[in-house]
Amino acid sequence: MLIQDTYKIEKSNLLNEIIDNNMSLQELRFFSIYLSKINARNVSTRCVRFSLSDFQKIMNIGKMNIRHFKKSINCLLCKVVHIPTDNGGLSSFQLFKKVNLFKDDTEKWFVEIDAHDDALPLFFNLKGNYFSYELWNALRLKSVNQLRMYELLKQRENLGKFEIKISELRKFLFINPDEYNRLVDFKNRILDSCQKALSENTDICYTYECGKRGSRGKWLTIIFHIYANKNYKDPMGLDEFIDKQSASQSEHPLDERPQPSEHYQPESSSSALSRQSYLSGEFERDLAPADIKVLCDMLACKVPSASECQPEPLEKRLRLLYSQMLIKSKEPIRNPVTYLVSCINHLDPDNLPPISIQDDDDEYGKFFNNF
Repeated sequence: MLIQDTYKIEKSNLLNEIIDNNMSLQELRFFSIYLSKINARNVSTRCVRFSLSDFQKIMNIGKMNIRHFKKSINCLLCKVVHIPTDNGGLSSFQLFKKVNLFKDDTEKWFVEIDAHDDALPLFFNLKGNYFSYELWNALRLKSVNQLRMYELLKQRENLGKFEIKISELRKFLFINPDEYNRLVDFKNRILDSCQKALSENTDICYTYECGKRGSRGKWLTIIFHIYANKNYKDPMGLDEFIDKQSASQSEHPLDERPQPSEHYQPESSSSALSRQSYLSGEFERDLAPADIKVLCDMLACKVPSASECQPEPLEKRLRLLYSQMLIKSKEPIRNPVTYLVSCINHLDPDNLPPISIQDDDDEYGKFFNNF
């Protein structure tokens, strides 16, 4: 089954509530796309095929080689769900059991992924305890907590009103225990941010209020009011989404040849601008506001935590990359946007250092040298 344009997802309520494996944004999107490509009434559709190019872009793999491919596949195959049993125990199994990489008769590369046998009841022949939504709702959301918030509320859209413990909401949104512990931060960075994202990009919107309070007025529960939304942006089809994802042109997974961007050598910063005859050396002059937004959106898919997926840390990270671009590039840069896109594509989310508005440029430069 090849990637098509726009499809409907039917998702088990149980599956939506038991995933506790901290999927990345790319993995959550991939999972939504997988669910949109199967027919929930026909188990024979369990194996879904992607062109390697589509897979590369969906998973945001910068340079495609066998090492990066294996790493991405390992992450997908290790996703486990834990289902409570009637006797108080757990039944644990993987969501996917097998991935095949192969060439077809036309010498084009494809990736096929198959569901785990034990997971089939969560994907197929659903009987009442499921909700549905169109795939486009998942494609424009920019963070894990936005996508998880959408699915949490979409599942309960027919209720109109929904109350949940803050502790349970944090777990559902994959928020780490040490993140957003102050109510003001939780409201600004999670509740208000997700509220804005859903109202702009999905078919539902919400308001919220405090439910039960504890000692000293501490919020214990939140009450969500869920509404149908007609003021969202135009739906984005899957083909359009894939086209917008930046990826290397090489599709050959066995290509281990080093790419130029992996060979930057430190040079004296004093000579940087003398080499960059096409650049001013000023961030705001060399990059248009629209370019900055696009690049920050790309970085949002790479940052290691939700707390850094905010405008200020993202722009700080981009400014540091820009500074390193001036210093490290041996040749004059005519198009800084293209250059920075390549840099971002080669960032490894697992090894990306944390950053704050006060971070030192030198520490980030050390990481940049280790691409």
